[in-house]
Amino acid sequence: MKIKTKLDLGVGLLFILIIILSLVSAYYIFLIKKDTQNILKANYNTLEYSRNMLLSLENIGTNENQAIVLFEKNLKNQMANITEAGEDKKTNSLQNNFNFLKNNRNNQQIKNQIREDIFEIMKLNMNAIKQKSDVATKTAETANLWIAITGTLCFLIAFNLLVNLPNNIANPIRELTASIKEIANKNYSERVNFMNHNEYGDLAKSFNTMAQKLEEYSNSNLHKLSFEKKRLETLINNMHDPIIGFDNNGVILFVNNEALKIIGMKSEEVIGKLATTLALTNDLMKSLIVGNLESDNQKKLPMTIFADSKESYFEKEIINITIKPTGEDQTIDIGDVIILRNITVFKELDFAKTNFIATVSHELKTPISSIKMSLQLLEKEETGKINDDQKQLINSIKEDSQRLLKITGELLDLSQVETGNIHLNIDNSNPYEIINYATEAVKVQAEQKGIHIISDAEENLPLVKADSEKTSWVLINFLTNAITYSSENSKIIVKLKKDQNTIIFQVIDTGKGIDNRYKNKVFDKYFQIPGSHKLGTGLGLAISKEFIEAQHGTIAVESELGLGSTFSIQLNAV
Repeated sequence: MKIKTKLDLGVGLLFILIIILSLVSAYYIFLIKKDTQNILKANYNTLEYSRNMLLSLENIGTNENQAIVLFEKNLKNQMANITEAGEDKKTNSLQNNFNFLKNNRNNQQIKNQIREDIFEIMKLNMNAIKQKSDVATKTAETANLWIAITGTLCFLIAFNLLVNLPNNIANPIRELTASIKEIANKNYSERVNFMNHNEYGDLAKSFNTMAQKLEEYSNSNLHKLSFEKKRLETLINNMHDPIIGFDNNGVILFVNNEALKIIGMKSEEVIGKLATTLALTNDLMKSLIVGNLESDNQKKLPMTIFADSKESYFEKEIINITIKPTGEDQTIDIGDVIILRNITVFKELDFAKTNFIATVSHELKTPISSIKMSLQLLEKEETGKINDDQKQLINSIKEDSQRLLKITGELLDLSQVETGNIHLNIDNSNPYEIINYATEAVKVQAEQKGIHIISDAEENLPLVKADSEKTSWVLINFLTNAITYSSENSKIIVKLKKDQNTIIFQVIDTGKGIDNRYKNKVFDKYFQIPGSHKLGTGLGLAISKEFIEAQHGTIAVESELGLGSTFSIQLNAV
C-alpha cells in the first residue's frame, strides 16, 4: 500500500470519527436540553400555578374579588398546560369546584375539595418531574457511553498513527541516509533492502539502480582517468606559481588560480579560448605569447607583473609536452605549459646586494687610490732612499692595491650591469684599433711570462657598431685570463675576421683548457673553475657577457681540456 494511501486512510478515519464524536455529543446534548426544557415547561409551570391558586384560595374571604381574579388566571394557565395523564380530570374537577365556590364563597367543604384537587395536580407533576429526571439521567449516561466509545476509537487510531506512522516514514529515510553516506564514502556496493510496494520501494529501486551504475563507473577506466584528472587539477591549483597549459593549436586547456589572479580573468573566460584571441584584450597574455617567439639566443629578462599589491618579478619557463603514441617511434607535440616562477624575493635580495656592493666598492676605491698615490711618492728619490727590502715591500703593496682596485672596478661595473645603468657609447668603431688597444694594455703582463701575443686580422674589414671602450675591456679580460692560465713562453692569438654582416673577435690560447662540465658556467657571476688559481672575483666574464649583449652582440667559448680555449665575441658590422 502506498504511503499516501496509508496517510489518507488513517487521517481520514480519524477525521470521520472526530466528526461522529462531535455529532453524537451534539445529539445527546440536544436530548438532555429537550428533557430539561420539557420539565420546566410542562411540570414546573404547573407547580407554580398550583402554588398561586392555593395562596389565592386562602385569601377568599378577606379580599375576595382580587383573590378570585388571581385564582381564575392561574386556573386558566393550568388548563392550557395539561401534560400528564389524569391531570385533565383533576383540572376539570378543580374548575367545577371553583365555579361552585364562587356562588358559595363561605363553603368550607368546597374549599377543602379544591385544595385536594390542587394537591393531586401537584402530585401528578412532581411524579412526572421525577420520571423525566430519570429519563434525562439515562440520556446523559447513554451520551457518556457513546462519547467514551467514540473517543476511545479516536484515541486508539491516533495512538496507532503516533506509534507506527513516524517509524514507517523515518525508518526507510534513516536506512536510505545511511546508504547515501556509504555511497559518498565510495562504497558503491551498498544497496537499500526495503522493497515495499510504495513510494519508498520506488525510491529504493531507483537508488539501487544509481548505485549499480556508480559501481560500474567506479570499476571502469573512465573513472580512473577522471580521478587522475581531478588530482592533477588539484595539484596544479595548489601550486604557488602561475601555470597555464595550451594544446598544440594554442587553445588554453587549464589555468590555475595563481595565474587567474595575475591575468585578472575568471576561469570560464579563459578555458577553451584561443590564447591569440585573449591576447587582443589582455596585455599579460599578449606578452606571454610574444615571449614564445623570442629566439633562444636572446637574453630572457624576468617579467615585471603587478601582483600581491606590488610590482613582482616572474621568470618564465616554457615546457614543451610531447608523447610517443603506442606502436610508433616518432614523438608528437601535444602542447606547451608556461610556468611563471615568482622570483620577487630573490630579486629584492639581489637589488639589496647590488646596492651594498656598489656602496662598498665606491667607498673602497678612494682609499685604494690614496694608497697607490702614497706608493708613488715613496718610489721617488726626493722622498728618500729606500733599501731593497723596502722596495720589495712597496712592490708587493702596489700589486695588492692594483688587484684591489681592479676588484672594486669590477664590482662597480657589476652593480651598473645589474641595475641596468650601463652607460654605452655605441658608435662606428675601428676593430683594428680595439684589438691594438687591448694587446697594448696587456703587453707588459705577457712579457713577464714570455708569452707572445700574435694579431691575426683580415684586411679591409668594415667598421663595427660597438662601444670601443667596453669592447676593449672585454678583450683585455680575455687576454688577461689567457695570460694567467697559459704556460710561460707560449703564444696567444688574437683573431679578427668577418662573418656575413658581423665582425668576430677571438682570443685563442694553448693553456690548460676548460672541462666540458664548466663551459656553460664560465659566464655566471662569481663562478671560478674548480682547481684554478683564484686570483679574481669570478666577475670578469659575467660582466663581459653583459657588456657584449648590451651591444646586441654574442659571446661564446670553445675549449677542450688540455688543448686551450677560444673566447670570442661577435658584433654587428656597419
